[in-house]
Amino acid sequence: MKVNIKKISELSGFSPATVSNALNNKKGVNHDTAMQILAIAKECGYITENKIKSIKLVIYHDSGKILSDAPFFSNLLESVSNACRENGMEAKLVNLYRHDADYAQQVELLLEDPSAALLLVGTELNENDAKAFASTDIPLVLLDCNFDDLPFHSVLMENSKSVERAVSYLVSLGHKKIGYLHGDVASPNGGERYQGYEQGMAKNNLPVEKKYLFSLPVSITGAYEYFDQLIAKGTELPTAFVAYNDMVALGVMQALQKHQIRVPEDVSVIGFDDIEFSRVCAPGLTTIKVQTKELGELAVQKLLQLVKNPHSIHTKTQMYTEFVVRGSTAAPAVN
Repeated sequence: MKVNIKKISELSGFSPATVSNALNNKKGVNHDTAMQILAIAKECGYITENKIKSIKLVIYHDSGKILSDAPFFSNLLESVSNACRENGMEAKLVNLYRHDADYAQQVELLLEDPSAALLLVGTELNENDAKAFASTDIPLVLLDCNFDDLPFHSVLMENSKSVERAVSYLVSLGHKKIGYLHGDVASPNGGERYQGYEQGMAKNNLPVEKKYLFSLPVSITGAYEYFDQLIAKGTELPTAFVAYNDMVALGVMQALQKHQIRVPEDVSVIGFDDIEFSRVCAPGLTTIKVQTKELGELAVQKLLQLVKNPHSIHTKTQMYTEFVVRGSTAAPAVN
């Protein structure tokens, strides 16, 4: 007789809904209950140690601010889901919230289920929490993040060199006063991008001036409101900015335009991601384009290879970006 959820329900004494929720790592199931159900599922052959039945797309949330509104992530998740389906794998979405009371138990359940490979979106992940995932025997690929001191298979975009090239482009236009717009949430990507800004400034023998460094909310509205207040206070501005992402860049452009500060005649702006709105705003946003569709597809392919060869050497795959010039950048005005 084929073992199914109904059979596991009969064996365990728990309802089919509870069994399904436990097997899919859904919230609301008591930890001990979930572990008991997983044990029975293994014993009766529903879960086998060597048979991956699905891919769990695990979204790690810390503040949640970076992931909340950015179109980049919805496009990335769609790409991953499509790639799973095209390869005959069921994709299951798991949202993992760092500040939930049962966070540790949720992680344990993920790492105790040998029927699912894990694709962990670590955009907001910190190194300490990443350690729990680094030692698992379950096939796991870290997406949009990497930690040099932890042995992960990872797929990520080029961050620091991309921003370094953006700074050099502004210098080639004649800019010397170049600022940086941080996101107000710490993240591995954010750290690498700022590092690229510093490298670009050093490469071009330009000083990093603290008065031109700003930390803003990572949404268009939040960045607009924050920068609107800064301009109203008479804050000194550089002739160009590189922003952590397009959302921040677009919010700052709106604030500048509100105060009749022309983009790019008075201040040039460069973003990161190339979200759809960056192409249609006025002026169009010069930005660093990430091939989101290909990034998701590559992560799934790497995970499927890992399923077939679970003891392969750990590798980091970094995808190059493309610099896209639009109307938000120009030579600085001559005073």
